[in-house]
Amino acid sequence: MQCNFLSFLLAIFAVASAAGCGNQRAEVVPVAEHDAQTRALGLLKMMTLDEKIQLVHGVGNGASPLEGAAFIPGIKRLGIPDINIADSSTSVRVANANATIMPSTLALAASWDPELAHEYGAAIGRELRTLGFVEGLGGGINLSREPRGGRTFEYMGEDPVLAGHMVAQRTLGTQEQKVIATLKHYALNNQETNRFVSNSIVDERTMRQLYLLGFEIAVKEGRPGNVMCAYNLVNGVKACESAYLLQTVLKDEWGFDGFVQSDWSYAVRNTVRAANAGLDEEQPGSLNDSVGAGGEPTHFNQRLKAAVESGTVSMSRLDDMVLRKLRTMFRVGIMDAPPKPGGRIDKDAGHAVAKKVAAGSIVLLKNNNQETAARAILPLDAALLKKIVVIGGHADVGVMAGGGSGGPMAAVNNPVKCLLPEKMYTECAPFSASSPFAEIRAKAKSAQVQYFDGKDSVVAANAAANADVVIIFATQFSGEARDLASLGLSDPSSDPANQAFDQRALIEAVAKKNANTVIVLEHGTAVTMPWLPSVAAVLASWYPGDQGGAAIADILFGDINPSAKLPMTFPRSEADLPQKYISATDLNVSYSERLMVGYRWYDAQKIDPLFAFGYGLSYTTFSYADLHLSRTSTGNVKVNFTLTNTGARAGSEVMQVYAALPANAGEPPQRLLAWKKVQLAPGQKKNIEIDVAPERLKVWNTAEKQWTLPKGAYEFRLGNSSRDANVLRAAQAF
Repeated sequence: MQCNFLSFLLAIFAVASAAGCGNQRAEVVPVAEHDAQTRALGLLKMMTLDEKIQLVHGVGNGASPLEGAAFIPGIKRLGIPDINIADSSTSVRVANANATIMPSTLALAASWDPELAHEYGAAIGRELRTLGFVEGLGGGINLSREPRGGRTFEYMGEDPVLAGHMVAQRTLGTQEQKVIATLKHYALNNQETNRFVSNSIVDERTMRQLYLLGFEIAVKEGRPGNVMCAYNLVNGVKACESAYLLQTVLKDEWGFDGFVQSDWSYAVRNTVRAANAGLDEEQPGSLNDSVGAGGEPTHFNQRLKAAVESGTVSMSRLDDMVLRKLRTMFRVGIMDAPPKPGGRIDKDAGHAVAKKVAAGSIVLLKNNNQETAARAILPLDAALLKKIVVIGGHADVGVMAGGGSGGPMAAVNNPVKCLLPEKMYTECAPFSASSPFAEIRAKAKSAQVQYFDGKDSVVAANAAANADVVIIFATQFSGEARDLASLGLSDPSSDPANQAFDQRALIEAVAKKNANTVIVLEHGTAVTMPWLPSVAAVLASWYPGDQGGAAIADILFGDINPSAKLPMTFPRSEADLPQKYISATDLNVSYSERLMVGYRWYDAQKIDPLFAFGYGLSYTTFSYADLHLSRTSTGNVKVNFTLTNTGARAGSEVMQVYAALPANAGEPPQRLLAWKKVQLAPGQKKNIEIDVAPERLKVWNTAEKQWTLPKGAYEFRLGNSSRDANVLRAAQAF
């Protein structure tokens, strides 16, 4: 058998590799960094101009032979495989692929569990590779500055430190499966309204400390192969044409050595400006730039070739685009072991991770207004229950997921019929066929368990009147290309495609009949709750994925102790938000609140939120004691204390460290520095140490264009949320 050309190149560059001939090619570990560079340069030197151009753009919407989001044909003579790309924020978004639907990434953020984030990324990476995909388009990290933003469920909350560290672990998990991971949408893409043309106006300090910091952490820790630039403009320049964002910050300052890919259509307006700014790949691209994709002109095929030939884009810039792509493919392991299409997804393995994530991300928000186990309605005791009534949310057949490219395929095996099927992509909610009702019935085998769809609130309330407990499933659908009008539960007016009745009216009617009413939310962002005082308990389950029904039942009946914490603040009403409304006509989106985003805003304005950032209850209780600080030789601050499980159940606690900077720093009242999640047995006491790097204390100095550490006294705060009433405090001078 004759060896392929890649094997020949391996011999030329004397790389220690197990790659063989044809189908005998063996799986190998990703090559060392210097080998990736050497081998990529070797290929680059052998490429023609047309071959280089071929690798920096897709060939159009719908062109992927695997039905993915994009396709770049490989170059067989050089051993470069086809590059199939799929959406993969929460699932490999390919029709009939049978891919696992994971809980939303906002749910993952609520776990505050980096190890779980790593498992999440690895699970999606395995399924991408099994189906033949080289690259996955997950890794959303835009801050929830505007909680009504339609894609909030795809992101990781309102704090850049939490988001950055969590998505870095997701990235590592995916790329360990020899699949390129994506970090997106870079940058300041914080709402869907006018997303193709809106101009995010933000000062440099705010940009660096909030909206770029999560990206910075993820780039440096996770080393994603791909960063996707956003549709919107930033301070008057398209994000995908911004030399400041792409070259100065991302590549030069942070040392990003992967490639920058455009968002799909409308992200690029000027070929030369985009290429020279640092854009390395245009998607979805086309075979003919003058025809474009879907009527939208494209830029990185014939137009880019003409620009290189005329000298307006240098050959060295084109070479850099291609080198970044090839080097990444070598580094991640794709060149030596390209994925093969047609594999069968291991659903058992996918479901195991999905259930673990769902169980670890469900937040207990209320439990009879008690923060102790005494007099709490949850967990339910199946042995004591004779009648349970379950209402609403299509809980008899499944759980809701988010919409658009960040969710699963809405039209495939959807157990819930859309009320407006002609608006399938943007407005029809997909559901996972994981019935909470069936799981509840299985837990309470000796009880009578009834389901009502909720359309008739009188019938539902009357049935609930003599139940031992009522469980209402309440939904709030959100997705790409549309922002929410409000954060309240949807009704037929706000969500005509999915909601046939007024959920607030249902909750209030049922709660009047039965005080033992538990609300289980399925949602993609914060929820306002004017009905909160009338119900006994509330669980935030987010969009919980393919094992959501089982995970919810495990939490309700205490088989799993809830341990999640909110990754974003829940306001009492939209009037409490920094941006009072999302303008449909003003294309200039002014970030006038500056650094006061999320909990920083509520702290600075002294607004009492409905539920604070970092908040979440447990079926056990924890106490903190003996806080003291110490400095290391490297300048780190070690936060030492004792954590005790003072309750009767095993449980996990998320211990959060915040700091108030010196008054002369001009900062919000506090910022998250670090956290740790630890499980303790009942009565167990453990000494805990949390390491805080000095970088987390710095501010961006706009005059010096660098991070600086303000001089003065810092107050370190340790607690179980950003508003812990029993917070411990200690001072440290710098």
